[in-house]
Amino acid sequence: MVPLFGIFGVGPVELLVVGGVMLLLFGNRLPSLMRSVGRSVVEFKKGVNEIEHEEPDEGGKAPSGNP
Repeated sequence: MVPLFGIFGVGPVELLVVGGVMLLLFGNRLPSLMRSVGRSVVEFKKGVNEIEHEEPDEGGKAPSGNP
């Protein structure tokens, strides 16, 4: 059987085992944890989007740092 992630040798059975252990350890906190991760991803995407749509100053030159 070919592993799902060839480099690490992690197959579907291993992923199920890891998921089960996570569910046992973080069962009651898992929804709030995933909500926090989701909010973090949204904030990261907003930041990347702002940087991509930022207008360059002075014709696109990077600031030199020297006055």
